[in-house]
Amino acid sequence: MAEARTLPEEDFLLLNALADGELDAPSAAALERRIADEPILRKNYGAIVATRDALGRLERPEVDADFLGRLESALAPGRATASARRASSRWQADWRALAASVLVAVFAAGSGGYWLGASGPSQDLADLVASSHRRSLLAASPVDIASSSRHTVKPWLDGRIGISPPTPDLAAKGFVLVGGRVDVIEGHAVPTLVYRHNEHLITVVAEPAAAEVSKPADREADGYNMVNWRGNGFDYWAISDLERPELDDFVARYIAASETGKSNPVNKDQSSSTIAQ
Repeated sequence: MAEARTLPEEDFLLLNALADGELDAPSAAALERRIADEPILRKNYGAIVATRDALGRLERPEVDADFLGRLESALAPGRATASARRASSRWQADWRALAASVLVAVFAAGSGGYWLGASGPSQDLADLVASSHRRSLLAASPVDIASSSRHTVKPWLDGRIGISPPTPDLAAKGFVLVGGRVDVIEGHAVPTLVYRHNEHLITVVAEPAAAEVSKPADREADGYNMVNWRGNGFDYWAISDLERPELDDFVARYIAASETGKSNPVNKDQSSSTIAQ
């Protein structure tokens, strides 16, 4: 029944603030926990992120000043626009923000329904992962649980969303575990690990997938280097601003350590006391 209820305007505005990286770390973490628990929030947040990412990839269209004046009047009834020239300059500078504000207004008014819904087949998962990584770099902290111990991070993720990927200790190889967080990708809560190599952060998004294996494939998105592979029941995405050879080295070591550690899973009963509250 939760899917059918209308999303309160204040929740919708909070979701937009989260997508724009405008919430402080505690508020963002609290909202992300709600997103993981409430389907209607996940659906709306996925739509917001997909819409903003899609707008960001569009080229600026040519729009005359008269149309801009009418658009501004519609967005702010009763308030006179400054001038056609100033409206045109504003459009030239940031037309995407204006377009996004129109969509936000439509949704907040309750007339938008769920026509954006989940991302369509043209929505590239790599772009969503890149957007999540970029937002984490802008946040006060890139993780929800900060710890270099897999015996803390792994059960924390298990406790929050009921699933966690292999979390090998790669500190001796130069890749230190920073912690973990819960990301929302395509409307689904997924476990995410964060490692550090020198001054560079590496995000590892692990989306549950069919039990199949694929070799690492190099990708790029939003200016970041990425590697995608499958194994251990997950579809992995590693993303960073590291140079390609260093990121490939991290992935190779992560895979090797994950395979080695299969016979030594974390005992949730023994480690539950370490879960951050």
